[in-house]
Amino acid sequence: MAKVKQLTISLENQPGTLAHVARVLADAKVNISALLLSSTAGSQGSAQVVVDDLRKAKKALEQALLPYTEGTVEEIELANKPGALAELTGKLAKKGINIDSAYATMPKGAKKAVVLVATSSAATRL
Repeated sequence: MAKVKQLTISLENQPGTLAHVARVLADAKVNISALLLSSTAGSQGSAQVVVDDLRKAKKALEQALLPYTEGTVEEIELANKPGALAELTGKLAKKGINIDSAYATMPKGAKKAVVLVATSSAATRL
Protein backbone atom coordinates (compact mmCIF):
# COMPACT_ATOMS: atom_id res chain seq x y z
CA MET A 1 0.00 0.00 0.00
CA ALA A 2 1.36 3.38 -0.99
CA LYS A 3 0.18 6.94 -0.57
CA VAL A 4 -0.10 8.77 -3.90
CA LYS A 5 -1.10 12.31 -4.78
CA GLN A 6 -4.41 12.90 -6.52
CA LEU A 7 -5.61 16.07 -8.21
CA THR A 8 -9.30 16.92 -8.14
CA ILE A 9 -10.10 19.22 -11.04
CA SER A 10 -13.30 21.27 -10.98
CA LEU A 11 -15.16 21.02 -14.28
CA GLU A 12 -18.29 22.24 -15.96
CA ASN A 13 -20.65 19.38 -16.75
CA GLN A 14 -20.80 19.82 -20.52
CA PRO A 15 -19.55 18.07 -23.66
CA GLY A 16 -15.84 18.45 -24.34
CA THR A 17 -14.75 19.42 -20.84
CA LEU A 18 -12.93 16.15 -20.10
CA ALA A 19 -11.46 16.23 -23.61
CA HIS A 20 -10.03 19.66 -22.82
CA VAL A 21 -8.45 18.47 -19.55
CA ALA A 22 -7.04 15.38 -21.27
CA ARG A 23 -5.55 17.56 -24.03
CA VAL A 24 -4.02 20.01 -21.54
CA LEU A 25 -2.29 17.16 -19.71
CA ALA A 26 -1.28 15.36 -22.92
CA ASP A 27 0.26 18.53 -24.34
CA ALA A 28 2.29 18.82 -21.11
CA LYS A 29 3.48 15.20 -21.59
CA VAL A 30 1.65 14.09 -18.44
CA ASN A 31 0.28 10.54 -18.35
CA ILE A 32 -2.93 9.85 -16.44
CA SER A 33 -2.65 6.55 -14.58
CA ALA A 34 -6.08 6.71 -12.88
CA LEU A 35 -9.24 8.71 -13.49
CA LEU A 36 -12.59 9.13 -11.74
CA LEU A 37 -15.11 11.49 -13.30
CA SER A 38 -18.25 12.56 -11.47
CA SER A 39 -20.92 15.20 -11.76
CA THR A 40 -23.77 16.57 -9.72
CA ALA A 41 -27.31 17.07 -10.94
CA GLY A 42 -26.41 20.60 -11.94
CA SER A 43 -23.74 21.99 -14.18
CA GLN A 44 -20.68 21.13 -12.07
CA GLY A 45 -18.50 18.07 -11.89
CA SER A 46 -14.98 16.99 -11.13
CA ALA A 47 -12.24 14.72 -12.36
CA GLN A 48 -9.94 13.01 -9.89
CA VAL A 49 -6.65 12.05 -11.52
CA VAL A 50 -3.44 10.34 -10.53
CA VAL A 51 -0.64 11.33 -12.87
CA ASP A 52 2.96 10.37 -13.53
CA ASP A 53 4.34 13.91 -13.07
CA LEU A 54 2.50 15.97 -10.46
CA ARG A 55 4.61 19.11 -10.94
CA LYS A 56 4.03 19.25 -14.70
CA ALA A 57 0.33 18.48 -14.28
CA LYS A 58 -0.19 21.29 -11.77
CA LYS A 59 1.68 23.77 -13.96
CA ALA A 60 -0.36 22.79 -17.04
CA LEU A 61 -3.67 23.04 -15.18
CA GLU A 62 -2.73 26.44 -13.76
CA GLN A 63 -1.75 27.74 -17.20
CA ALA A 64 -5.07 26.48 -18.60
CA LEU A 65 -6.92 28.20 -15.70
CA LEU A 66 -8.38 24.88 -14.56
CA PRO A 67 -9.00 24.96 -10.79
CA TYR A 68 -7.84 21.93 -8.80
CA THR A 69 -7.08 20.72 -5.31
CA GLU A 70 -4.41 18.26 -4.27
CA GLY A 71 -5.05 15.33 -1.97
CA THR A 72 -3.67 11.95 -1.02
CA VAL A 73 -5.13 8.52 -1.68
CA GLU A 74 -3.99 5.03 -0.80
CA GLU A 75 -2.95 2.90 -3.77
CA ILE A 76 -3.52 -0.73 -2.88
CA GLU A 77 -2.74 -3.81 -4.96
CA LEU A 78 -5.19 -6.65 -4.55
CA ALA A 79 -5.32 -10.13 -5.98
CA ASN A 80 -7.62 -10.08 -9.01
CA LYS A 81 -10.02 -12.66 -7.59
CA PRO A 82 -13.51 -12.79 -6.10
CA GLY A 83 -13.63 -11.50 -2.53
CA ALA A 84 -10.43 -9.43 -2.57
CA LEU A 85 -12.31 -6.12 -2.40
CA ALA A 86 -14.67 -7.50 0.25
CA GLU A 87 -11.67 -8.45 2.40
CA LEU A 88 -10.04 -5.01 2.06
CA THR A 89 -13.20 -3.03 2.76
CA GLY A 90 -14.06 -5.34 5.66
CA LYS A 91 -10.68 -4.61 7.28
CA LEU A 92 -11.23 -0.87 6.87
CA ALA A 93 -14.72 -1.12 8.35
CA LYS A 94 -13.44 -3.06 11.39
CA LYS A 95 -10.95 -0.26 12.04
CA GLY A 96 -13.74 2.33 11.80
CA ILE A 97 -12.32 3.85 8.63
CA ASN A 98 -14.90 5.39 6.30
CA ILE A 99 -14.26 5.32 2.55
CA ASP A 100 -14.99 8.71 0.99
CA SER A 101 -14.27 7.62 -2.56
CA ALA A 102 -12.68 4.71 -4.36
CA TYR A 103 -11.90 3.67 -7.89
CA ALA A 104 -10.13 0.68 -9.32
CA THR A 105 -8.82 -1.01 -12.41
CA MET A 106 -8.73 -4.74 -12.92
CA PRO A 107 -7.63 -5.54 -16.47
CA LYS A 108 -8.93 -8.86 -17.75
CA GLY A 109 -6.36 -11.58 -17.14
CA ALA A 110 -4.22 -9.46 -14.82
CA LYS A 111 -3.02 -11.09 -11.61
CA LYS A 112 -3.32 -7.87 -9.60
CA ALA A 113 -5.93 -5.15 -9.37
CA VAL A 114 -5.15 -1.59 -8.32
CA VAL A 115 -7.58 0.21 -6.01
CA LEU A 116 -7.32 3.89 -5.06
CA VAL A 117 -9.07 4.77 -1.81
CA ALA A 118 -9.64 8.16 -0.18
CA THR A 119 -10.67 7.94 3.46
CA SER A 120 -11.71 10.38 6.13
CA SER A 121 -9.19 8.83 8.50
CA ALA A 122 -5.48 9.60 8.49
CA ALA A 123 -4.62 6.11 9.73
CA THR A 124 -5.40 3.72 6.89
CA ARG A 125 -2.59 1.24 7.46
CA LEU A 126 -3.88 -2.31 7.32
